[in-house]
Amino acid sequence: MVNALSCLLKKKVTEDLIVRDEDIERIGREIHREIDAVFGRSLAIRELDTGSDNATEIEINNLNNPYYDVERFGISFVASPRHADVLMVTGAVTHNMAIAATKTYDAMPLPKFVVAVGDDACNGGIFAGTYAVLGGADKLFPVDLKITGNPPAPKEILAGLLALMKQAHTKP
Repeated sequence: MVNALSCLLKKKVTEDLIVRDEDIERIGREIHREIDAVFGRSLAIRELDTGSDNATEIEINNLNNPYYDVERFGISFVASPRHADVLMVTGAVTHNMAIAATKTYDAMPLPKFVVAVGDDACNGGIFAGTYAVLGGADKLFPVDLKITGNPPAPKEILAGLLALMKQAHTKP
């Protein structure tokens, strides 16, 4: 019993929080202002993998870790396209995913934006022209923004979302 109690009374074993990247903080503050101007609330993103190798998904998932913590900037990821403002597409669009991707897009309320993230979603990447792939996300629906890279870093994804919000803010 004493050993169990002594384990609880030891000093912390975790590391201190590292100072956040100033660029991320600046981009995040700008995104938050633009999201408020466009929506007056948070930005809801539905991520859709249409046939990727998961490298881009890992970078997108990193946006939710304690280092980036995008929810503090008013960005959240949602499970249902019915709650989404942005459809974030990753991977080359495969024939098998075409119907599901179209249904996901159609289920989103207006106004809706589509962001292709990663080279595969932008233009088919190394899979372009193969028998199983239609191409990039623009083969199925209008793409508002393409974030290239294989995979793009979380900071690049944030910068892309900022560009999208600025574009949406300036549209009449």
